[in-house]
Amino acid sequence: MLSLLTADQLRKADAHTIENEPIASVDLMERAAKAFTGWFVNSFADRDVAISVYCGTGNNGGDGLAIARMLFLHGYQQINVKIARFTDKNSGDFNTNFSRIQESEVPWVEIRPGEGFPPEDSHIIIDALLGTGLNKPLAGDFERLARHINSLEKTVVAVDVPTGMPTEGEFDKNSTIIKADLLITFQQPKINYLLPESGPYIKSCKVVNIGLDEEYINSLGSVFQYVDEKDIRKILRPRQRFSNKGTYGHALVVAGQAKTMGAALICAASCAYAGAGLTTACVPESGLTALNSYMPELMAVIRQGNNTPEIEYEKFTAIGIGPGLGKDENALGLFTDILTSYGKPMVIDADGLNLLSMHRELWRQVPAGSILTPHMKEFDRLFGDHDNWWQRLQTALNKARDCNIYIVLKNDYTVTATPQGRLYFNSTSNAAMATGGMGDALTGIITALLAQKYSAEEACLAGVYIHGKAGDELALPNRMMTLMPGKLAEQLPVTMARLLA
Repeated sequence: MLSLLTADQLRKADAHTIENEPIASVDLMERAAKAFTGWFVNSFADRDVAISVYCGTGNNGGDGLAIARMLFLHGYQQINVKIARFTDKNSGDFNTNFSRIQESEVPWVEIRPGEGFPPEDSHIIIDALLGTGLNKPLAGDFERLARHINSLEKTVVAVDVPTGMPTEGEFDKNSTIIKADLLITFQQPKINYLLPESGPYIKSCKVVNIGLDEEYINSLGSVFQYVDEKDIRKILRPRQRFSNKGTYGHALVVAGQAKTMGAALICAASCAYAGAGLTTACVPESGLTALNSYMPELMAVIRQGNNTPEIEYEKFTAIGIGPGLGKDENALGLFTDILTSYGKPMVIDADGLNLLSMHRELWRQVPAGSILTPHMKEFDRLFGDHDNWWQRLQTALNKARDCNIYIVLKNDYTVTATPQGRLYFNSTSNAAMATGGMGDALTGIITALLAQKYSAEEACLAGVYIHGKAGDELALPNRMMTLMPGKLAEQLPVTMARLLA
C-alpha cells in the first residue's frame, strides 16, 4: 500500500530524505523540478508555445524558478517568470534558484503588493505561487492574483498544489483557488485531490516520483492508504486443480421487487461472474422468469406474497442484501429475519442501508465484520448530514471502529473504512461507470469474495479494485461515454484472470 501523507508528514519525509540520503534541500528541489519538466515536455511538445511561470517566494516558487530554467534549456524560448513579492519572507532554496534564474536568459519581472498585473500573452501559465504550507484561505494580494489568473482562460499547469487548495482537511468551497487544467504533483497524490471538492480545480492530476524514502513514508503509520494493482495481486488466489463448486462457496443475494428486478439480476450475475461457486438469488415470484432468462446458472429462493421465505442459512457462506429490495413491511421483515438468523458478516447495500437508517433498532443486530456499501446520500441518511467529504471520512473512520464494521463509501476514489482505523482509497474506475446498477454489481462482487473465504477487508479492497478495473478495461480503450453494469459483470472473469497472471 502507498501511505498518503498529510502536509506535515510530507515535510518530515522531505527532511528525512535530505538527512539520510543524504542530499541538499536545493538538490532535492532540482530533482522535483526535473521530474515536473519531464512530464511537461511530454505533454506540451510545441517548443514555440509561450509560457508564463508565476512564482511565490517560498519553496513552491523555488520549484517554479527551477522549472522555468529547465524548460528554457529544453528549447522553450518563449518563457518568462513573474514573481509575486507579496511578503518579505523568502526561503533559502528560493533565493538560490532566483540567483540561478538571474544568471540565465529567462526574463523575469516582479509583482509588488497593490500593483496592477503585467499583461499576459502566454498560452500556458505554470502556477508555482504557494504550496503545501498554506493553512488558511487566500486573502489580499494572493487572492487578487489567483482571481486574475482564473479570469484569463489560459491553460494552467500547477506545481504540486493548485494555489489556494489545502492538501488535507476541510476547505471552504467559496474560497479562491487557482483552477488547474493539469496538476503535476510530487511523490504521491495529496488526500484532498481524491475527494469530490477538488473536481472544479483539478481537471487532470499526474504524480511524479522525486525519490523520497518510501520505507520512511510507510513507517509514519498514516491512516490514509492508496490501493493499487500490486496490492490486489497479493490478495487474489488462483483456482486450484481438483477444486469444485463447493470450494468457492455458496452466496445468497437478497434483492429485487417486481419493478426492480434489474438490481437483483445485476447483483446476482456479478456475484457469479466474480467466482462464487454457487449463487442463489432470493427474489419475488414475479421475477423468477426474468432470473431464469437472464442467467440460468443462478438458483432461486422464491418470495411469495407477504410471507418471509424459509431460508436454510447454514447453506450459505455469504449473503448480500439490499439492491432493489424495497422499504416496505415485507422487506423489513425479511431483512430483520436475516439479521437475526444468519449471524455472520454480510454485505448490506441500497435498501438494506435505507432500512437501517429508518429503523435504528436494527443496528444492534448487524453482525460484527459486516460490510456496508453506501453512496453519499445513503451515507448521510445513515450517519447524519455532512457539509463536505472530509467530514464524511472522519465519520466513516469513527463508525467503522465503533460499530466493528467495514464501510465502503462509493465515489470516484471509493474509500473503505476499517474497524482497525484505516481509510483505503481505490485507484480504479472512470466516469463511464456512472450508470444505474453499478453499485449493485459491486455488491455482488464483494459478496462473491466473501463466499470464497476472503476476509472482509480483502473482499472490500479487492472487490472495489476489480469492479473499477473491469470498468477501466472496457471503457478506457474504447473511449466509451457510458458503460452498462451487465457488460461489466461479464468482464469480471477476464479482469480477475489478468490480475492473477
